[in-house]
Amino acid sequence: MPRTITIAGNWKMNKTATEAVELAKPIIQSIANQSEITVIMCPPFTALHAVSELIANSSTRLGAQNMSDKASGAYTGEISPAMLRDLHVTHVILGHSERRSYYGETDAIVNKKTLAALENSLKPILCVGETLAEREAGKTFAVIKTQLVQGLAEVSASQAENVIIAYEPVWAIGTGKTATPAMAQEVHAFIRQELTGLFGESTAQKIRILYGGSMKPDNADALLSEVDIDGGLIGGASLTAKDFLALVEAGKTAAAKKV
Repeated sequence: MPRTITIAGNWKMNKTATEAVELAKPIIQSIANQSEITVIMCPPFTALHAVSELIANSSTRLGAQNMSDKASGAYTGEISPAMLRDLHVTHVILGHSERRSYYGETDAIVNKKTLAALENSLKPILCVGETLAEREAGKTFAVIKTQLVQGLAEVSASQAENVIIAYEPVWAIGTGKTATPAMAQEVHAFIRQELTGLFGESTAQKIRILYGGSMKPDNADALLSEVDIDGGLIGGASLTAKDFLALVEAGKTAAAKKV
């Protein structure tokens, strides 16, 4: 059975709650209750409630951009898994390159969050990827292997089926440099190979691996045609309804071809 194509929009620190409704409403209306692919919107924390109400009766899923690994307590400014679940959040982005580079999140921290998400019935979108310096030094596969092994420590094979991996070539995000579909596929295939070693082939073949290196309407078809690219974690192109809907259509086309 083919893996479900997934198009996830990471809005990052953009859109007030009011602006989020303006962006989400036409997307949800256009998508209606399609079931060919999985569509996820990941607005900032302050817009989760407003978007949650919009998608209540649609097939669109709601994702958060981060969360604490703690259940509750004196952790000023943090958001717990239960708080997300109460807003009908189903997915959460963890280990994004910006969290790692700007806020010092380590693989150990990401692992704690991944385990907490799974324990609270949230599906982690676990981000992995190398910087330009690491790629130029020939460390791409070593870096990604470490992030996978440490980020997924103590995750069981049955739990792993609920994990989505997002490959972010950090060097190709907002730099003007681009990864070709073949380059992206090479790393996705390596990730699938490592997942096979961790969880067995049957489980590895079920885990979705998204491409997070500036997927846009003009390169989506080529990227999504690759065998191990199961969708995209979309940044800038998720901030306009036109572009995001174009990516959803690209996902549907790819899903039809991969059946």
